[in-house]
Amino acid sequence: MIVGRDVTRADAPALSRASLESLAENFSDGVIAPLFWAAIGGLPGIAAYKAINTMDSMIGHRTPRHQAFGMVAARLDDVANLIPARLSAGLIAVASGRRAGAAMRVALRDAPAHRSPNAGWPEGAMAGALGCRLSGPRVYADRVANEPWLNAAAPDPDAADLGRGIALIRRATMVAAALLAAAALV
Repeated sequence: MIVGRDVTRADAPALSRASLESLAENFSDGVIAPLFWAAIGGLPGIAAYKAINTMDSMIGHRTPRHQAFGMVAARLDDVANLIPARLSAGLIAVASGRRAGAAMRVALRDAPAHRSPNAGWPEGAMAGALGCRLSGPRVYADRVANEPWLNAAAPDPDAADLGRGIALIRRATMVAAALLAAAALV
């Protein structure tokens, strides 16, 4: 229910990948980006970011009906998430402890090949931190998208990796909260 893929045609590893990718991307879009824009512009910064992000969610898809406006919404969202996505990758890496180096290596190496200029950063860090591969080919309602792998040489994630991913995002959120508290004290 939280992924945009056709889950009726997905096997267990594909469902695990989709869930972990959504978790990583939503950490960036739903937690770090609003905090970033709050730090930059206060309440108006959050409101502007959420308006852009919601507009992208509603009309940013490439459909004939929304082509003209959707492209603008998608590009605005790309710009608004440029820094937060990279911050999210760093936070995931820090929260992964001894796997921090692997998390950042995968993000730096593989994120630029992702179809999104931003989603590959937290997803790549998640893949490196958990030691699994994410992204890759996927099925949508009417097409197959042959996306490149993030951390291609690693095995597919399994159900246990979902719990590890949730715990990782909780730790990354705590790292972000600690950094915000420290910044507020300064």
